[in-house]
Amino acid sequence: MKNHVNRVVLVGTGFVGSSYAFAMVNQGVTEELVLVDLNKEKSEGDAMDLNHGMAFAPSQTKIWFGTYADCKDADLVVLCAGANQKPGETRLDLVEKNTKIFKSIVDEIMANGFDGIFLVATNPVDILTYAVWKFSGLPKERVIGSGTILDTARFRFLLGDYFNVDTRNVHAYIIGEHGDTELPVWSHADIGGKPIAKMMKDQEHYKHDDLEEIFTNVRDAAYHIIQRKGATYYGIAMGLVRLTKAILQNENSILTVSAQLNGEYGHDDIYIGVPAIVNRNGIREIVELSLDEEEQQKFDHSVEVLRKVMDPVLKG
Repeated sequence: MKNHVNRVVLVGTGFVGSSYAFAMVNQGVTEELVLVDLNKEKSEGDAMDLNHGMAFAPSQTKIWFGTYADCKDADLVVLCAGANQKPGETRLDLVEKNTKIFKSIVDEIMANGFDGIFLVATNPVDILTYAVWKFSGLPKERVIGSGTILDTARFRFLLGDYFNVDTRNVHAYIIGEHGDTELPVWSHADIGGKPIAKMMKDQEHYKHDDLEEIFTNVRDAAYHIIQRKGATYYGIAMGLVRLTKAILQNENSILTVSAQLNGEYGHDDIYIGVPAIVNRNGIREIVELSLDEEEQQKFDHSVEVLRKVMDPVLKG
């Protein structure tokens, strides 16, 4: 008989948080889901609404509106709180206001005896993940950002659409900052084991300009969605559920998360999106891809952009 009950605490039930909670219940990922938010009325309503759909869920989930005290027995705390990205605003523009918000949240969570894994989704995610690691005092392996998991999913979707192949059979990564300096790793992109570079050579109707356009659409996707509907939340919510499953089910899955580098890719003391093996203990190890010269230069640039914004706020 199973003794341990998985508990996930969600902090922030805005667009992303409530979408995450909905996807969690629909996939039956955890036994307990606690909703925490400053807007008590809204979160209580979310808990009621989700519980009323339990008859249609694949498995039972106990859901309630809670407090930071519920973090004491939590396996995972998912941080979706903070200010949202507004039209015309970059993710990096959010750094100062969300760092201040996160300091108070993380202090309260740790004061209540939390000793699990943090999963950070709020932007700018790389910088805020570093902030959570610094504020919490937890080992770096147990502080994970959503990183470029959504960018990678967008990349695979658009490549699958272009080559008319199931997106789940496309193997390609977006790494770097979750933002304007991210980059595609074309040197390791393949479909069913066949390098995309070879596919381009074999079929004349495939154009390299098309690939550049695909990446541009990946990089700028959030701006297009925000312009149309005000915010992005379904895709990232599903990505967060995927990460939650990898953690709670001890999958050892490779996902492009925001992880702390310690010499990998030639950098250290920075959180940034890279492929990493994720399991019940958090990040088991970073997968270091051999980048070509241009990719390495772009990755170095991405690191420097993050440092320039982060250092005055977190190291000043």
